[in-house]
Amino acid sequence: MQDFGQLGRREAIRQLFEGTPFEPFRPALTEGGSRCLNASRLLLEGIDFDLIYFPLKHLGYKSVAAVTGELYAGIASPATLKIALGVSAKLGFDRIKELWSGVVSAAQEFGYKSLGLELQPSLSGLSISVSATGTLSGSERPVPASKDLLCVGGALGAAYLGLQVLERGKAAFEKGSENKEELERYRMLVGSYLKPELPVGLPEALAEAGIKPSAAYFVDRGLADALLKLVGDTGLGAKVYADRIPFEGGSFELGKALDIDPVSAAMNGGEDYRILLAVPMSCYESFRHDFQTFDIIGHLAQSDVGAVLVSPDGLEHPVSAPGWSTTDNH
Repeated sequence: MQDFGQLGRREAIRQLFEGTPFEPFRPALTEGGSRCLNASRLLLEGIDFDLIYFPLKHLGYKSVAAVTGELYAGIASPATLKIALGVSAKLGFDRIKELWSGVVSAAQEFGYKSLGLELQPSLSGLSISVSATGTLSGSERPVPASKDLLCVGGALGAAYLGLQVLERGKAAFEKGSENKEELERYRMLVGSYLKPELPVGLPEALAEAGIKPSAAYFVDRGLADALLKLVGDTGLGAKVYADRIPFEGGSFELGKALDIDPVSAAMNGGEDYRILLAVPMSCYESFRHDFQTFDIIGHLAQSDVGAVLVSPDGLEHPVSAPGWSTTDNH
């Protein structure tokens, strides 16, 4: 009998779709007066967050950012948002109000037009179900091509490293001590995990600048995961250069202390909530001028290249990611 550990997340999903008329890993599109993109997430206490160190207001904000990042990756402008909370008896109304204040703050910041809420009792801790729709622009994307630039909007690996600081703090707290000094020293890394930042208004900014990415992905499970999706979807290769990956300050210092390679954290750590764009070379000058928070980290390549990470010495290392089987990159 196979278990999820053997299959990996994506292979398990692929097998569950076998024999059905539906395709996995495709954006959920709806047709109406305009084309819309749907995004949804389910966040579970003890799996996706720990209330011992996760401020409820930040958790509400991050829950909305999770679906908004998926809309941005579809170059869709946020429109409607609905939250369903499974509330356990240990959480009083005041704490749910705190969580909700983070949701409302994010909904306003990202420009949602409507917001709905459903409350249900829960016997197994807090659960947060988030669903959103966004409006797609009417223009088609250019066909991805070799040499299109790969650009990422912010530091990578920071959220994973910040989570390690929080987990160390939790362990210290349970032993009756504190690690306030470490939390303060790495507060930018901790903040990357607790309240990730998205480039607010990205779809509108791209449209205003006249830039049409040939591909876009939400980097929430590590850069490697996004690269493998990109290669599978486009049929092209992708090269990313390790010395061009942006890192938050303190990443290498903390990585050395924890024996964690920051590059590995960036590739497979997850929770960064960044947007990866493939931008045609013809848009290079205008993109560099108007989107200075993005870093160029590589480019698309011929299909026989596959997905590779190029080390500073020029060696190319094949990219792999947890949750992917060796035969299925879709």
